[in-house]
Amino acid sequence: MSELLAIDRLRAGYGEAVVLPELSLQLDEGQALALLGRNGTGKTTLINSIVGVTRRFSGRIVLDGVDITALRPDQRARAGIGWVPQERNIFKSLTIEENLTAVAQPGPWTVARIYQMFPRLEERRGNFGNQLSGGEQQMLAIGRALMLNPKLLLLDEPTEGLAPIIVDELMTALGAITRAGGICSIIVEQNARKILGLADRVVILERGTIVHQATSAALKDDPATLERYLGVSGAAGTKH
Repeated sequence: MSELLAIDRLRAGYGEAVVLPELSLQLDEGQALALLGRNGTGKTTLINSIVGVTRRFSGRIVLDGVDITALRPDQRARAGIGWVPQERNIFKSLTIEENLTAVAQPGPWTVARIYQMFPRLEERRGNFGNQLSGGEQQMLAIGRALMLNPKLLLLDEPTEGLAPIIVDELMTALGAITRAGGICSIIVEQNARKILGLADRVVILERGTIVHQATSAALKDDPATLERYLGVSGAAGTKH
């Protein structure tokens, strides 16, 4: 399995503030990585740095052998990065179908395949983005990112603030995406227990630094580490 993403000694943040002091991370093709940590530890900053919307002080990012460090966010998207931010950022004045086709790039992910994964989007295909529930907007945000046919899919807390039944539906979809192959993914998620079932590997951040790396299976069986870094006890999930 070859390396898809290589982050080398990345130092990044916002304005003069450094959030990631010197972070290095590698991800192989087809792998799903869970990015965990308490609030404010740099998870979103890392995602945003891969997308290209933070200030980079030093370091480099290589995607599929191509140095994308100097590329703008739109150029990184065309290079193969799909992004689902916390804010979702769908086009609220466009219909569901227009949202999906506006960004489409050739590849295996098509409108029909998105509708197959999220049937409620097909039912509401003519509805505008501002007519959708929070859960439907998140499904659309994920579908839109997939329509780029990315090499790397970044999801920043995709289930935050959603009803449990919608969370279950999204987790099922994310599981299907990670199992389908062809896409490498990094998922930031507060519910550690749920995301460990989807990811191959886990990275835990603290103060912008990687403090623990393991396979998901190993972390599941390591309650001391879950408690130490995430405040997780039993199967309750991450404390805020």
